[in-house]
Amino acid sequence: MHTRRDFVKNVSLASAGLFAGSNVLAGSLIPGLNLDAKAVRLGIIGVGFRGESHLALALRRPDVEVVAICDVDDQMLQRAHNIIAKSGKPAPKVFTGSDYAYRDLLALQGLDGVIIATPWEWHAPMVLDALAAGIKYVATEVILGITLQDHWDVVKAAESRKAHVMMLENVCYRRDVMAVLNMVRQGVFGELLHLQGGYQHDLRGVKFNDGQPPYNHGVEFGPKAFSEARWRTNHSVHRNGDLYPTHGVGPLAMMTGINRGNRFLSLSSFATKTRGLHNYIVANGGENHPNAKVRFRLGDIVTTQLHCANGETMLLQHDTNNPRPYSLGFRVQGTEGLWMDVANSVYVQGKSAHEDEWDVATDWLKKYDHPLWQRWSKDTEGAGHGGMDFFVLHGFVEAIKRGVATPMDVYDAATWSVITPLSESSIELGFQTVDFPDFTSGQWMYRANDFAAGDEF
Repeated sequence: MHTRRDFVKNVSLASAGLFAGSNVLAGSLIPGLNLDAKAVRLGIIGVGFRGESHLALALRRPDVEVVAICDVDDQMLQRAHNIIAKSGKPAPKVFTGSDYAYRDLLALQGLDGVIIATPWEWHAPMVLDALAAGIKYVATEVILGITLQDHWDVVKAAESRKAHVMMLENVCYRRDVMAVLNMVRQGVFGELLHLQGGYQHDLRGVKFNDGQPPYNHGVEFGPKAFSEARWRTNHSVHRNGDLYPTHGVGPLAMMTGINRGNRFLSLSSFATKTRGLHNYIVANGGENHPNAKVRFRLGDIVTTQLHCANGETMLLQHDTNNPRPYSLGFRVQGTEGLWMDVANSVYVQGKSAHEDEWDVATDWLKKYDHPLWQRWSKDTEGAGHGGMDFFVLHGFVEAIKRGVATPMDVYDAATWSVITPLSESSIELGFQTVDFPDFTSGQWMYRANDFAAGDEF
């Protein structure tokens, strides 16, 4: 008896060659081709703490020339200037002075690609403006857009202009995550059934930051605040949903082949009461502080459930407003065993050291260390987030050099990021299940799951 899974798998294999050349977004990186003759000319929009990390990594590369930067914050521009001066590389053109100064950067001749690292609400407009300016390679920090329509607009613009939009989701390249991806592909866990992840990280010090050392004990947000607290906290005031889903869902989507032989069908989200941000203000600023009167909409813990076409379920959690250690809460479970990152644990039926007891995951992860980490581990030294940041920039630059699709494409960006507005809708509707859009317009049935599947770089 043939199942729907068999149909999808067989059609994917039979049609991979047919569709690889028919859509600029359906290609994969070409092994062995490396056009080193010309440096990649990049512009960077936003050189705050996240943008300056990308700037520093780009300046380390002999095959990259940062020709322009843009920001509206003089303090961040000065920090960027110091980084550039220490690198010994030529100073880029600087664009500043207004919220739309970035459009002058996009008008430069000869830009090969643009990196966007600005507040969330600017990502979709800036991506669209970059595509309209004729730039064929655009990388944006998470998230892609605010509304469902933002995501459709970016997908359609990238398709119509045959351009590549890559979201810089670095957790897809976390070393243990890639080892588990390797284990999944080698069938260690059997057939996948259920996966979990999320963003579980105490960010109260980021959301309230007055700019004074040690940068984590203020109670200000908005215009009086510093860095992300100027804009990020306002999303917690006005919105209730999973505001940051991509760190959790990105790696799980790659393991389950979302947009590559599988897709999300539906979503439902739930939110707890909201207490954490108010309690933080009272504890650090007192009951009479003006911000103690702010009513935050964001539930302290938002839980989202996803159902996949191939029968798997996923559970995501957003938990950033209360005291807790950092964890993305990964769990990957199949018919033969599972991995959990919180306890650094693996259990595989018939292969673990003791029946019904966890193995420490370290030896398993070492055994299945992904080839990309084996090849590039030395180059990741000094890169942010334990080396993950090296890979997202590397993948973007190499795609430009080779003239091929980025390893994570616009369909991935839209699918992972749209969880935010969909979760908001679900919660607003009384925790109802909502349909999940298919940004690939049916191509998911034919696209091969080739992320990190070979000698991509």
